[in-house]
Amino acid sequence: MENVTEIEEVTHPRGRSRNGASTPNTVVIGPRDDLKGTLSVEGDVRIEGTVEGEVRATGDIEIDASATVRARLEGRGVAVRGNVTGDVVAWKRLSVHGSGALTGDVRTPRLRVDDGTVINGAISMRPEDATTDGAAAT
Repeated sequence: MENVTEIEEVTHPRGRSRNGASTPNTVVIGPRDDLKGTLSVEGDVRIEGTVEGEVRATGDIEIDASATVRARLEGRGVAVRGNVTGDVVAWKRLSVHGSGALTGDVRTPRLRVDDGTVINGAISMRPEDATTDGAAAT
């Protein structure tokens, strides 16, 4: 039986520890999970399954080697190890590792591409202070 979840928009606040200090929030889309829609997270996102739509995070977005993503990604740092089809905006750094494949336009101040990876699309690089940190950039 196929596990499919459709979501219009989800916003997750940062957690707080017992002493009231902020703790990082991490949302994980597991290897057997499918997400269709828009995911907005105040924190980090790790994708191991299938995502279609849009993912925005104030923190980092990590695409696991087992993941298939057909979505626009926007976050502080984006690391791709799986297959991504969609535009990527990384405010600090984009890394494409191992057998990672990215098809889409990229906007980031820093780019790391490992040997054996594939990127197909336009790449725009500007200094970090010229990008929007934490705000939606289109």
